[in-house]
Amino acid sequence: MCAGIFTNCRNCPIAKSLILFQRRCCANRFLFPLLPHIRERQKAEAAVIKKSQELETALEELKQAQLQMIQSKKTSALGNLVSGIGHEMNNPLGLISASIEQAKPTIANIIEHLQLYQESLTNKSNEIIDYAEEIDLDYSLEDLPKIIDSMTIAWDRLKNISTSLSTFSRADKDYQVSFNIHEGIDSTLLILKHRLKANQHRPGIEVITNYGDLPKIYCFPGQLNQVFMNIIANAIDALDESNTGLSFAEIEVNPNRIKITTSMENQGVKISLADNGQGMNQEVKAKIFDHLFTTKDVGKGTGLGLAIARQIIEHKHGGNLYVTSTPREGTELTIVLPLESTISITSLKCHYFK
Repeated sequence: MCAGIFTNCRNCPIAKSLILFQRRCCANRFLFPLLPHIRERQKAEAAVIKKSQELETALEELKQAQLQMIQSKKTSALGNLVSGIGHEMNNPLGLISASIEQAKPTIANIIEHLQLYQESLTNKSNEIIDYAEEIDLDYSLEDLPKIIDSMTIAWDRLKNISTSLSTFSRADKDYQVSFNIHEGIDSTLLILKHRLKANQHRPGIEVITNYGDLPKIYCFPGQLNQVFMNIIANAIDALDESNTGLSFAEIEVNPNRIKITTSMENQGVKISLADNGQGMNQEVKAKIFDHLFTTKDVGKGTGLGLAIARQIIEHKHGGNLYVTSTPREGTELTIVLPLESTISITSLKCHYFK
């Protein structure tokens, strides 16, 4: 009941409260029926967001699994091929080595025996003298041991090639093993040697290796060799592309070059692979590790090489792979690996194929 204190109801606080309460009741009369629908929409939107995140995660895991399968198949196929070549080389190399070792003392004995004949036979017939001059006997006796030594050197080179093939193609186990990084790089360079040689379009690509004093690291050697293969092959492609429109003489003025540097960094190993090709702009550099991204012509690139390389380095070895590049100056890819990683192939299989 009004006490009649205020002559104007608009100034009465009780009247104001009653008016506000009335307005809220009128508003709620329309809002209350809508509240369940609003809550349902909010729940639906949250479910859509959650499902979208789950799909993005599933897509990323699918990409990683695809890279894992492709990398495994490529590594296995290349490893089998290279291993087969090395095995086929070892059998004849063993025979050649054994034959040379047997021939060395035999030839030395024959030469010594002939020299004894020459010294003891004072009255040589004209026929013997003429034939000795015809076959240049003195030169042959002097040169024959050198020929055997040259054969030994050639055999030793082939043996090193066979060893490098075995190093490159070694099959990985379910656990990491001790490995000499430099042997892996050298074996990869040997596999790619035919692409580094001079051809009708350009001089040979110069490879500079600046190896630091590194300890062996625990890793999956076959997979690391695949990374070196992908990066160096990309560098060769980049250099060939940078030569477009240049003459042989122009390229000789600023020769194609790949520089490989290794060093210790923060209790880990740092491997730098740089080329002096045409480099990349920021847009390309931001995408080079993306799945299926390539700047090469159709049929020349799959867009998987560097994506696989990053997966091997970061996901399988707990390391880092990053790129620096300047247009018209070149590109450098840097790998940083821990001396020992706790990641195993078994755990990777559980992750990618769960």
